[in-house]
Amino acid sequence: MSDSTSPAGEKLQKVLARTGLGSRREMERAIEAGRVTVNGVVAELGERVTGTDHIEFDGRRLPVQEENRCRVILYNKPVGEICSRHDPEGRPTVYDSLPRLRSGRWISVGRLDFNTSGLLLFTNSGELANKLMHPSSVIDREYLVRIQGQVDDEMKKRLLTGVLLEDGVARFTDIVPSGGEGNNRWFYCVVMEGRNREVRRLWESQGVRVSRLKRVRYGSVFIPSHVRVGQWIEMEPKEIDDLCITAGLPKLGQRPLTQAEQQNLQRQRRKLRKSPGSALRRGKSQK
Repeated sequence: MSDSTSPAGEKLQKVLARTGLGSRREMERAIEAGRVTVNGVVAELGERVTGTDHIEFDGRRLPVQEENRCRVILYNKPVGEICSRHDPEGRPTVYDSLPRLRSGRWISVGRLDFNTSGLLLFTNSGELANKLMHPSSVIDREYLVRIQGQVDDEMKKRLLTGVLLEDGVARFTDIVPSGGEGNNRWFYCVVMEGRNREVRRLWESQGVRVSRLKRVRYGSVFIPSHVRVGQWIEMEPKEIDDLCITAGLPKLGQRPLTQAEQQNLQRQRRKLRKSPGSALRRGKSQK
């Protein structure tokens, strides 16, 4: 395969990264370390493979390429779930609600803490997940936050200019009022990084309290109005291509969905729209 004069297939490290085993760089190191074989022969870096090739990683066979398409799930996380796969305290995790994969694993694009709700993305592509999370991609995250305490123009100016936190200077790129009265006010605010509890720590550095926090947008992705708290929806190939562009990656150019895959997507979306109460939420505030 590596001697072929035509660039048939895809580079092996890209195929491996898409299975969720790790980033493309990590897969390159695994290939160089001799951990990958193609059709029984130790693979070479840059080798191209097709859906008919027999690929093994650490002695375990990977599914055929047809099963290995890039998938992305949008999940509307409720308060009270953690973003770890397992919790020693037995608390529910976000992974409990996701569909099972035939191979690979779901990778969370960033995290939300136990008391934060809203938009979480999951993918089986390590490369896409890493790129979406990396600071160099400069992807904004928008939150709806309820603040207890007085918020004045000087405070907002400080938060937009930059505040020194224990892990360095952080700031909001936008703060927009969204109603409320007295000491309970709602704001939309945007950050460009994914630091741990960054939104809460920024507000609390000003002596106010965050009583509600929900992520409503990640880049160009919003929570659809019919996806209720605790529900998920799978993105279609075109939506995944748009997400790749947001992350600074080329479009994947994936194969078209099979009829069964397309039917499954349509069935799941119809199910969400028929969920009790979904119609009542259309057009209502994210609050």
